[in-house]
Amino acid sequence: MGMTITEKIIAAHAGRAAVEPGEFVTVRVDLAMGNDLSTAGAIGVLRQMEARRVFDPDKVVIVFDHVVPAKDIAAATMLTAVRAWVREQGLPHVYDEGRQGIAHVVLPEQGLVLPGDLVIGGDSHTCTYGAVGAFSAGVGHTDLAGVLALGETWLKVPASQRFVYHGAPGRFVMGKDLILATLGRITIDGARYEAMEFVGPAIERLGMSDRLTMCNMAIEAGAKSGIIAPDDVTLEYVRPRARRAFTPYRSDPDARYAAEHEFDVGRLRPMVAKPFSPDNVVPVDEVAGTRLDQVFIGSCTNAKLEDLRVAAAILKGRKAHPYTRLIVIPASTWIWQQALREGLLEIFSEAGAAVSTPTCGACFGGHMGILGRNEVCLSTSNRNFVGRMGDPTAQSYLANPAVAAASAIKGAIAAPDEVV
Repeated sequence: MGMTITEKIIAAHAGRAAVEPGEFVTVRVDLAMGNDLSTAGAIGVLRQMEARRVFDPDKVVIVFDHVVPAKDIAAATMLTAVRAWVREQGLPHVYDEGRQGIAHVVLPEQGLVLPGDLVIGGDSHTCTYGAVGAFSAGVGHTDLAGVLALGETWLKVPASQRFVYHGAPGRFVMGKDLILATLGRITIDGARYEAMEFVGPAIERLGMSDRLTMCNMAIEAGAKSGIIAPDDVTLEYVRPRARRAFTPYRSDPDARYAAEHEFDVGRLRPMVAKPFSPDNVVPVDEVAGTRLDQVFIGSCTNAKLEDLRVAAAILKGRKAHPYTRLIVIPASTWIWQQALREGLLEIFSEAGAAVSTPTCGACFGGHMGILGRNEVCLSTSNRNFVGRMGDPTAQSYLANPAVAAASAIKGAIAAPDEVV
């Protein structure tokens, strides 16, 4: 019996010829990632463990993204402690203010995560890296500390579900719409502790930005990971960035899956997730006209360069509605710089947007876009649970960057073809 791509990667890192779903194995990691918040928590556990050094400084990446720039004195104090630990450890892969971004965009962008890797990160959206053909999963502070100290962790081998996408996406239909439609079908616990493997002709047509978006939101189905087998698109993206050798894997034709789902992408409209869950999904037309106080274009899900280009093409020469705030936060410093060179930031500014340095702040309700009582927001981020972006009475809708841009212009949820 063959193995899935996920099983092959885990087997290789466990020193095994084969593994089966449900088995518990110990695996070595190629990369451990901590952000500012998760690293702060892990440092406390490392001290309790009396672990003085990380297992391999070159395999540890620390990204300051959640509360930077420091939002208050408590955040600044925490950041100071993390920066002191980073210097003490002599870590070479550190991304701080002005030369950083959101971890799940920075690591692929900088060639730190590669096909065939096994990556453990201190954030739930670590599953994003499956877009380059890696097995990647998020853990809590205690497990992250163990990985930082030992360079290994234990895993239960997840079963895999196979998601097959047929057809070609229509205009303004993006990877965000494919994953929202998927969540709408299987629900937020439809792949609990399983690997979501995305395949099919429509996936082959997607660029890396959309693939990263889809794998990013695998966690919203309760999945352990999301993954797309490397192909020419992947290798074209990875090879100029790679800092070391890598080994791509693909699933065997006779691999076993817990379930298989098929989608006709050609019939899909841009999708919107209504409050208060990413699986509460409808076509944009069903919620068009919903008044908005704020539109947020940002987060690790949809603030890559390709996303900004889509939004800017719609906003060019137009203005955001006077009663709707528009916030645009590029996902990394390098994306911000390229967006500046291409004139995208000027388009956003002239449209009336507030354009910020890279940060996760607005996405998780930390800073830079918190919602007030009873406010309504349309966001390009990944989850919209109660209180996610601010006050518990506020409502957040999720959509792709094209829908976000059109909605900012209208001051209410709108399909892009209403504007363009």
